[in-house]
Amino acid sequence: MITSVLFWLGLFAYVVLIASTAVVVVLENRQPAKTIAWLIVLIGLPVIGWVFFYFFGQDERRKHLLNRKNYRRITQRMRSAIGPQPVGSRPEKYAQLIRLQETRAHAVFTSGNELRLLSDGRAFLQALLRDIYAAKRHIHIEMYIFEDDAVGRLLRDALADRAREGVEVRVLYDDVGCWNVPNAFFASMERCGILVGAFLPVRFPSLTRRANYRNHQKICVIDGRCGYIGGMNIALRYVTRRDNNWRDMQLRVEGNGAAGLQHLFLSNWYFATGRLRTERRYFHETSPAESGHLLQIVASSPISRFPEIMYSVTWMAQNARKYLYIETPYFMPTEPVLQALQTAAMSGVDVRLVLPLKPDAFWLRWANESYFDDVLRAGIRVYLYEEGFMHAKTIVMDDDCCSVGSTNMDFRSFENNFEANAFIYGTSMAADVKAVISEDMRHSREIKLGEWRKRPTWRKFLESHTRILSPLL
Repeated sequence: MITSVLFWLGLFAYVVLIASTAVVVVLENRQPAKTIAWLIVLIGLPVIGWVFFYFFGQDERRKHLLNRKNYRRITQRMRSAIGPQPVGSRPEKYAQLIRLQETRAHAVFTSGNELRLLSDGRAFLQALLRDIYAAKRHIHIEMYIFEDDAVGRLLRDALADRAREGVEVRVLYDDVGCWNVPNAFFASMERCGILVGAFLPVRFPSLTRRANYRNHQKICVIDGRCGYIGGMNIALRYVTRRDNNWRDMQLRVEGNGAAGLQHLFLSNWYFATGRLRTERRYFHETSPAESGHLLQIVASSPISRFPEIMYSVTWMAQNARKYLYIETPYFMPTEPVLQALQTAAMSGVDVRLVLPLKPDAFWLRWANESYFDDVLRAGIRVYLYEEGFMHAKTIVMDDDCCSVGSTNMDFRSFENNFEANAFIYGTSMAADVKAVISEDMRHSREIKLGEWRKRPTWRKFLESHTRILSPLL
């Protein structure tokens, strides 16, 4: 009798909990697709669904707002270091996009940049080590993943050498991205004089929805004069070419644009550690120049009022006139992005997607493929990269604009992660990015609509059910 009463009381309490949680989800006015996905998880996965929502579904963004006064101090220092850029250098075709990113993302438009595209992990590691050993004042490294493997230890030892020689070294890593990395690895950095910060650490018993908002940026800054941005983390898998060839892109920036990278690092360092750094010595003084590449460093985050990078990608799709090529490991686009891509293709723009044949999780493959019918019917060409794992996050359009960064084409990158992309205006870098993507297409298998519709029914079943949860993946 007592057992029966306890059972019904427990069941009643659980129903009340689920019902109240569902009301909270609805009242938060999320995107309808995300609201429906969470309701399905809560109702369809007893107990587990609520636990999953508690850790990953609650909206904690307002509790982590940056102190606006201190953020403005970092921004003002960046603008002072960059100085006014030549007005005549702005391409009229992209004036709206540049203005959008200036007003919403505080992305200063810069000229006078020397850029180098690195599409190979070995090349990135070698270039970064050269810059590290050439550093005279400071080295700032911000990574989603900093593995304790051969590459991670090599870089750690190089940073330790420079710290012992008096160079200021700061390392900021994402706590969830480095969950598998032992604390002793970062402790060994601190013993060598390296300043280490963890982004939104998640530790039991304080495990909360912090796990949902991660710093996915990959940024390096050397002496404020040069830096790196892109999709490459510090791990052996980005370098090896034997069994697991990771295809990725990183951009080396030297010139005025490096101040934008420094702005991002110092903002995130303050966000994660509470330590504010705005001294002039962190920003390399440069003079305006008409020559060199035109660049904006654009960041987006869950604490922003608008998803800046998603808006920029949508603008590119809406304004492409000849072609739009995209490489991404995960293709689970929001409705505005999907519709913009479909509209571009149906209006005659050559839109192409390069995705991995095998993503790094089987359910992500089903999620990617659930969108293939939508894009193929609109005339978008889809290529599956067969030479390894496609991890690059790049876009190129019309031979004169491209983007390289950390942002995937999915809900998580657009809405939940801290992300950063470089937007470059001009024919030279656009040609380089297009050449790399075109080469990747030659190592890919194109999917045709007729062939795709003949896939087995069980695959269609898995794709459709995974797609329901794609806003949460």
